[in-house]
Amino acid sequence: MLIFRKICLVFAAVGITLLAFAWSTHAEVLLKAGALGTALAWAIGIGAIPRLQGYQYTAWIVAAVVAGMTYPQSFLHIGDFDLRNKWLILIVVQVVMFGMGIQMSLRDFSELATSGKGVLIGLCSHFTIMPLTGFALTKIFHFDPEIAAGIILLGSCSSGLASNVMVYIARANLVLSVAVTAMTTLAAPFLTPFLMKILAGTLIHIRFLDMMMEIIKIVIVPIGAALIHDFLKTASLRGRRNVYGLAFVSLGWLGALSLGLWSWLSGVVSEAALQSLEVLSFFAGAVMVGLVYHWITWCFKNLDRYMPYVSMFGIIYFTTVTTAAGRDNLLQVGFLLFFVSVVHNSAGYFFGYWLSRLLGLDKASARTMAFEVGLQNGGMASGLAGTMGKLGTVGLAAAVFSPWMNISGSILANYWRKREVGPKERAQNISIRPSVSDL
Repeated sequence: MLIFRKICLVFAAVGITLLAFAWSTHAEVLLKAGALGTALAWAIGIGAIPRLQGYQYTAWIVAAVVAGMTYPQSFLHIGDFDLRNKWLILIVVQVVMFGMGIQMSLRDFSELATSGKGVLIGLCSHFTIMPLTGFALTKIFHFDPEIAAGIILLGSCSSGLASNVMVYIARANLVLSVAVTAMTTLAAPFLTPFLMKILAGTLIHIRFLDMMMEIIKIVIVPIGAALIHDFLKTASLRGRRNVYGLAFVSLGWLGALSLGLWSWLSGVVSEAALQSLEVLSFFAGAVMVGLVYHWITWCFKNLDRYMPYVSMFGIIYFTTVTTAAGRDNLLQVGFLLFFVSVVHNSAGYFFGYWLSRLLGLDKASARTMAFEVGLQNGGMASGLAGTMGKLGTVGLAAAVFSPWMNISGSILANYWRKREVGPKERAQNISIRPSVSDL
């Protein structure tokens, strides 16, 4: 594998020369092919350079952007099938979140009680600094309404597991990081629609209840399925029986829906009640998925280790399709959007750190807060944009911001790793599963 990566590095170097030639001769076909080939070769080959291995996932994101920009039509349709289909987007984002949820555990939520002050500061900081900064930037730079709404949406999403990884690399307070991530995830179904309604309500039409239900479906449901698997790992006999009983009821409910119950309910209950029943049905599916996945792991013991790669593939899919759908917009505002991503992300690090210090947190916890505030859940933002049917506009910010967040987070984490805090603060760290680091 190492030899293959080194060969790809050679191809990447040749590709750069080819790009220079194509640029100078205005050979558009050769320029497109060379750009995509070079990006793919570099994404594979970067793994052969030890100091750059941590950036390989980012390199794949960049390759996805190049693919979407150079051959947009190839990544929008397969035959007559639209790759931006709402149900496909929903399924892919649920798989992404399930893969991330596999790296969480019920023990993570137990830390909420022991990190009260830090969790409260993290929750308040995350859902104020980033959405308000995004809102201010849209007012300063006057983006089109849907692109501006996408910036605010990204700022209003929860933090993701990437923040936990960066905190681990930086040797900051990982216990606090996991607790804040868990809390922002639980709060997202209520706070994200609320923030979008008050900050982006004049830009696009926001239906609070609809967005809340979508977030529950694309974030809480798949993570819930993953936590059922985690529960079953150590559950008592009684606990297992309870899960099996719940699964039996869920299977009966889903079977009844497939036999016509849903059609009957659609005609006799209100829209709000129907939405609640839809979410209930998704949770029933989550119970079944969690149980079936747990059974599968009996045969494939290392399956949990590979699920983050499934999540990575899903995010690369989002990035490619979003870039392809928003190519024309990116050609107009791409550089400005990238500049805004740098400012937005930097503001999160800066205010997350210094506000925490001002409120009395130690250096390790303040570093943790910088990552928890500065790093957003781009997969959640892309999924919501996709369910709105606005992947190429509202989803554009997530496609541009996500690569930069990975790069800046890795740089800052490694910088702080070399400048460790005192031993008393360092003792607050706990271990983390290494496979998550690719997220």
